[in-house]
Amino acid sequence: MAVRWLCSLFGKPFDGGKRMDHGGPQQQQQHPMEQQQHQQQPYYSQHPAMMRLYEVQKEVASLGPQVCTFSGLQNDRDYKRLERELTRLLLEVDQVDTEGKPELQGARKRAAQEVEGLLRYLEENATHPSRLAIEELSNEARRLVDECVVAPQRSGGVAEISDELVDALQEIVLKLTQVKTEARVPLRKARYRALTRMCAVQDVIEGRTQQQTLSLPLSGDTHEAVHCINQVMVKVSVARSQLVALLMGLSGRDSCAHLSRILTEMQVELDALDVSGNAAIRNYRKQVVEEINGLLKHLDLEGEGDDTRRYDLAQNNSIREIEAVRAHVSHLREGVLRHCVMGDLSFRPKAELQSLLTHLDQVDTAKNPCIREARRRAVVEVQAIITFLDLREALARRQPGPSEHPSHRSVWLVLGSLSDLQAQVLGFDGKRADKSYMMLEELLTKQLLVLDAVDPQGDETTKMARKQAVKFAQNILNYLDMKTDEWEY
Repeated sequence: MAVRWLCSLFGKPFDGGKRMDHGGPQQQQQHPMEQQQHQQQPYYSQHPAMMRLYEVQKEVASLGPQVCTFSGLQNDRDYKRLERELTRLLLEVDQVDTEGKPELQGARKRAAQEVEGLLRYLEENATHPSRLAIEELSNEARRLVDECVVAPQRSGGVAEISDELVDALQEIVLKLTQVKTEARVPLRKARYRALTRMCAVQDVIEGRTQQQTLSLPLSGDTHEAVHCINQVMVKVSVARSQLVALLMGLSGRDSCAHLSRILTEMQVELDALDVSGNAAIRNYRKQVVEEINGLLKHLDLEGEGDDTRRYDLAQNNSIREIEAVRAHVSHLREGVLRHCVMGDLSFRPKAELQSLLTHLDQVDTAKNPCIREARRRAVVEVQAIITFLDLREALARRQPGPSEHPSHRSVWLVLGSLSDLQAQVLGFDGKRADKSYMMLEELLTKQLLVLDAVDPQGDETTKMARKQAVKFAQNILNYLDMKTDEWEY
């Protein structure tokens, strides 16, 4: 749904829907009776009712951008404020006295429709299934982090970062990247904010994991400054858990600004230490300072997602690079399929495809999971064409001898069928509900069943060939699934 205020708040001026011409040719050609009726139409721009509607228009103009970028839920304070303001405007519009005049009634109706449209848009985004999915995944991450990191620290213990926690958080991040936003700004913003915070938590936790593997701090007997550095290290450990709690919304009354002041004070305390005469202690202090800087860089996330250029990844330079590669891949794919239809195997742009893989590998993802996923999908598209060309070439070169094992020949027959099916999959541009999709899926599944029925009869070459053919068929199915899952960055 597009909110009309983005283009024109009320669709047309509050003049009863009539345009005032000023002596143009069209006016001169009007019938005298029409001119007389036109002159008798009242002009309502200064009418009290119209003036009040103008005031409503101004308030709608100020609330509109807030509504169209609100990314929270119905229980959020900003949602309730916006809903209250819009409801008040709607009641004021309903109370405007039009005195039964059609022009004023039309203007009031348009004003009411605009306010109602904003109210619907606000509610639709706050209750959208994708928005609820984002919140559910965020809550799942909060529970994990609270149980494994925040709660032990608050009780005076030490948070043990396990591989299970790291893997569970990564799984939630991957699920978040799959949430569809339908190109709605509020949903994009909500997903982006959740992802940035979760990725920041991953970064902090990974830093904690690395620290656990480091050697213990230096002994306090080494130098008088070591004792102070060790004390700061204890404070940094506490601050790390506070940061994780802040990022996941588990901080209570703490704030990023407060934690930033604490970390900055630690830096000042470390800078004041005199360690110039000892290289080992100077290096130890440097490591602690870097640890503090690593935490500070995550404290600007309170306003994260408010910048359209960030959560609208279509404007991201890395995404643009990936899309440019995908456009090139699409062109090469069409060429490959066209030559295959003609039986021409001379068109083999493998070197060009390999260079595209190298280009994709160099794209900067900035640790953004959505950009990583977009790059991964582009890589899969390139690899699908390369494997298709490799199999076509292998089939063309194949010269079976009389001593070839019958089971081995059966596997190659399946590979020939899979090559034809892969050509159809490469050229498929539909949806999962399409009959052609279901047909392709069924035919590929049948080939897997045929491979499953092949008896190698102890022949190792056949075993290896069948294993590779099964993997090849599964890759084609996965590629077909990827092409139709309607993923969006």
